[in-house]
Formats: sequence, structure tokens, C-alpha cells
Amino acid sequence: MVVFQPHNPSCSAAKVVMITGCSSGIGKALALEFHHQGYQVYATARNLADMEELAQQGMATLKLDVTCPAEIAAVIDTLVAETQRLDILVNNAGYAVMGPLLDIPHAELVNQFQTNVFAPIQLIQQVVPLMGEGGLILNLGSVSGIMSTPFAGPYCASKAALHALSDALRMELAPFNIHVVTMRAGAIQSQFGQTASQRAERLLPSNSRYQHLAPHIQARARASQNQATPAATLAQQLVHRIQQSDRLPPEIAIGHKSLTLPLLKRWLPTRLLDRILMRKFGLGDWQPGPLQK
Repeated sequence: MVVFQPHNPSCSAAKVVMITGCSSGIGKALALEFHHQGYQVYATARNLADMEELAQQGMATLKLDVTCPAEIAAVIDTLVAETQRLDILVNNAGYAVMGPLLDIPHAELVNQFQTNVFAPIQLIQQVVPLMGEGGLILNLGSVSGIMSTPFAGPYCASKAALHALSDALRMELAPFNIHVVTMRAGAIQSQFGQTASQRAERLLPSNSRYQHLAPHIQARARASQNQATPAATLAQQLVHRIQQSDRLPPEIAIGHKSLTLPLLKRWLPTRLLDRILMRKFGLGDWQPGPLQK
């Protein structure tokens, strides 16, 4: 059962922020920016060694696999013992499963949703009792959650689900004056594309019907790095918005194409958009053989 209690302001003058997925990219950039702006930062990642730079700058670094209930419980215990409160939670940890849906193993689909959808909600359920009025939950969404593309179905679906859950949470937590914001990220510089590309190559079977489209699958996996916005720029803009606004909008769009792609999705006829995306990723003129083997 969730019990809401106001935090004790005397515990610390600085606001307390916890961020998941801080080993690199957006999570690391946000940890650095919040720290530089005077917040008390708890940076988390699966591997403590990956956060050595953050620890050297004076941040608390905690081991957290967001899919592990025991590690979530340990992090909550640390927050209770050291701060007795949490002002901001940033659900950033996540990854992408890329490839043709016909070839994606069931276990990979489950793991995609476990990390990108179920884990953020489980973490929210545990930390909300530490939040007082004015608490803020930031969920890292994506333009991929608005515009689905070929060869990114699992990732697009997971982000769409997170967007929907964030919408529901925003309304459910509003009576407690806890704010939920979806950060709709566009293309952001990180290791995301390289990691997704490597996973896509591993998951594509040698006998896949889509094997000759492997270069297009790789292109989709790396698409997030095309003309990407630096992660530090995203962090600076987001933290500035948090500091300057008493009431944040339900969604904040940051990053290359974070505005244009949703507009295309909204205004272009579906069949036209399908043709554009199919052509872009090699499906436009493809004439495969029969599905039967």
C-alpha cells in the first residue's frame, strides 16, 4: 500500500534527485548537470565502475539493475537512511531491441518491456511514498513512441506504453501535487545507436527472410545518432526548465526531430507515411518470396 507523507524539509536544503541509467549518455549528462546546479544527486547504474567519474565529483553512486526488485529495495533503503525523501525521480534507464518482428524471440520482447515499461512503474511505486508535495517524476520517452518505424517495433511499442502509463500517472498523482512529465527525446548523442546496432546484428538469423535488408536494419538501429543533439545540451535545457518553471508541461520535447516527427505523424495520411518509411528502410520495392518454407 502506498502511504503519502510530506518529507521533512530540515533533512537537507538541496533538492534530492535520483537518476537511473547513469553509466553514459543522457543519464550521465543529467547527473552532471543536476550536480553542477546544486542538487543532491543519487546516480544509479548496473555497474558502479561505469560511474567512477560521477563519484569523483562527489555524487552518490548506487548499483541498480532496474529489473531487480532486491536492488530497487536496497536503493530505497539508502534514500530513507540518508535523506528520508526524494524530490525528483528520472526514469532514464532503457535500451532498444531492433529487427524484424518475425525474427524477434519472445524472451527479447519480454525483456524489452521489463526494462523500458515495467521497471519504471515498479520504481515509481516504491519511491512515491518518499515524495512530498511538489515532487517530480520525469519519464524518458521518445519520438519512437509516437511514430513507429520498420525494424524498431519492440522499442517503439515500449516507449508508446511508457507514454500512456505516464499520462495515467499524471492524473492519478495530481491530487497529491506530484507532477509527472514525459521527456520526448529526439536524436541524442549517446552509445544508444551502437548498442542497438550490435544487438540487431546478433538477433537477425542467418536464414531470416529479411537477411538481405540487414544494412537497412542497421541503419534504423543507428538512426538515433543522425545529426544528434549533444546529451549535455539536453541536460542543460531540461534542468533549466525545471528550475525556471513552477508548473512544467505534461511533455517536454528536446533533441533533433523531437518536434518535426510527431507533426509528420499527426498530419500525414497513414498510407503516405507508411510508404515513406518503407522506402527509407528498404521495404518499398522489396519483392520477397512466399512466407512458406
